[in-house]
Amino acid sequence: MKRIFSTFQFPASVDFALLLLRIICGIVFITAGYGKIQHPFNWMGEHSIFPSFFQGLAAISEFFGGIALILGLVTRLAALGIASTMATAVYFLKFKMSLPFMDMKGGTGYDVPAILFFIALLFLVAGPGRFSLDRLLFGTEYQAKIKPAF
Repeated sequence: MKRIFSTFQFPASVDFALLLLRIICGIVFITAGYGKIQHPFNWMGEHSIFPSFFQGLAAISEFFGGIALILGLVTRLAALGIASTMATAVYFLKFKMSLPFMDMKGGTGYDVPAILFFIALLFLVAGPGRFSLDRLLFGTEYQAKIKPAF
């Protein structure tokens, strides 16, 4: 478990950029998940094609995943839940509702869930960075230095 949540040793500028990205994305997910967490099992309405259990998972992953991102606590687990939720949103919007990537007339597209999916993948791979509770609790994992071939 310590290996899963340990952080890589990045330059301070990268760690600071990860911190800012975590805070902004955390706020986005808390805001998006707040209304859902109020009624976690039926936030999509009675006629939703998604079972209540999956609606609850989405509400939990967005709201509590946003909090976890801001704190940098169990970041990779939070990113996995968020990435799963955003992948489902992209799939549903693209293939079930046939929406465009970006609607130039101001309508709904699947651009925002796609961007948030890739940001969650970034946190899944890179971790939270130096300024996080994960680093404080689980330590660092040093990357092997690769020497240039030339």
